[in-house]
Amino acid sequence: MDNFATYPSLAGRAVVVTGGASGIGAEIVRGFAAQGAKAGFIDRDRDAGLALAGELGANVTFAEADLTDIDALRAAIATLEAANGAARVLVNNAARDDRHDWRDVTPEYWDERMETNLRHAFFAIQAVAPGMAAAGGGSIVNMGSNSWHETVGNFPAYATAKAGIEGLTRTMARDLGPDGIRVNTVVPGWIMTERQKTLWLTPEGEAKHREAQCLPEMIDPVWVARMVLFLASEDSRMCTAGAYPVTAGSM
Repeated sequence: MDNFATYPSLAGRAVVVTGGASGIGAEIVRGFAAQGAKAGFIDRDRDAGLALAGELGANVTFAEADLTDIDALRAAIATLEAANGAARVLVNNAARDDRHDWRDVTPEYWDERMETNLRHAFFAIQAVAPGMAAAGGGSIVNMGSNSWHETVGNFPAYATAKAGIEGLTRTMARDLGPDGIRVNTVVPGWIMTERQKTLWLTPEGEAKHREAQCLPEMIDPVWVARMVLFLASEDSRMCTAGAYPVTAGSM
């Protein structure tokens, strides 16, 4: 994969990625580091975060935080901005697609799923947007999901939160547009992270999903990262309020 594009506008640019220690998030952090960006990322997994930062070197900064704790999220963003300058790119990636039966959902579990998959995205935007506007604008990329587009079952709270991500994108694109801040959603299909392979992938499920896709290859996290890099760069300057699928045509 040596033929990937280089985006000069990302070189030296301060970036914040949530949930960046593993899976899609780690691939996004690697992508920004390869572009020469000042890549900062937040995760609650201290060991994985330190390992990734050590792997990628001096331009990558890790801040530990549980994103369901909004004060901790704000403090982590402040730490990254103190190290790298005002964020010009925010990637709201953090989420967990835990399966759950609708019959078993309690109000407490529902609220926890919203905190894990939706609430922090708004408060991360709220934290970075003033500095981003003062610096001349930037790009916010929110990570959605094809699950609700495809009417996938077994996780109603997750699917609802991810539908909310696209609503958040649309309204914040309008509010932040006058400050030169673009807001978009990337909509991944079934991405073959280690978590998905370990917990959910079966031969039967893989065969069925390949049939649902227009392209037969199962999707590696790198392809989601490439879409994020494009939307973060100045090459996508007139792209905002959009939802960009990386689904191999399954939606």
